[in-house]
Amino acid sequence: MIKKLTHEQIQSRQVEKLSVPRVPLVLVLDNIRSLFNVGSMFRSADAAGIEKMILCGITGYPPQSGIAKISLGAEDIVPWEYCKTTVEAVRLLKEQGYQVLALEQAEDSIAYQEYVHSSQRKVAVVVGNEVEGVSDEVMTLVDGAIEIPMAGVKNSLNVSVACGIVIFHMAVASRQIKI
Repeated sequence: MIKKLTHEQIQSRQVEKLSVPRVPLVLVLDNIRSLFNVGSMFRSADAAGIEKMILCGITGYPPQSGIAKISLGAEDIVPWEYCKTTVEAVRLLKEQGYQVLALEQAEDSIAYQEYVHSSQRKVAVVVGNEVEGVSDEVMTLVDGAIEIPMAGVKNSLNVSVACGIVIFHMAVASRQIKI
């Protein structure tokens, strides 16, 4: 019989995790409308152990109850900053030596599983607005695009779900998370 861990056992693991180095991955939120999506991405970012998040444009930022309701405190753990525009954020990241990728269906995009992420490479992933995706202006600045292949009739996933899939793939690929 498999027994679930107790709440106390799970809590004791958290102290150990604070000393684990973060994945060299920055998540850039390009005008995300829903505070619930922002909160969900904070929670996934914490679970994957990414370096930080940059919240841009109309994207809501802490402290806001809609974010806190979903993130369950992850907004207090994951480093984050606000940038007035996503274009400004992408330019700064590129100046700092980051490879910037859009999570977007685009010409010449590759399936996220084909992207090889190394813990030696600084990477930023831009996730776009729930309706419009990554803005056209930002797409002209990114180094490439990755996408999640769709097998069904619908052509996209919720932005926070897509974000979680990709950042976990990158965290596992960089061997920061053992599976």
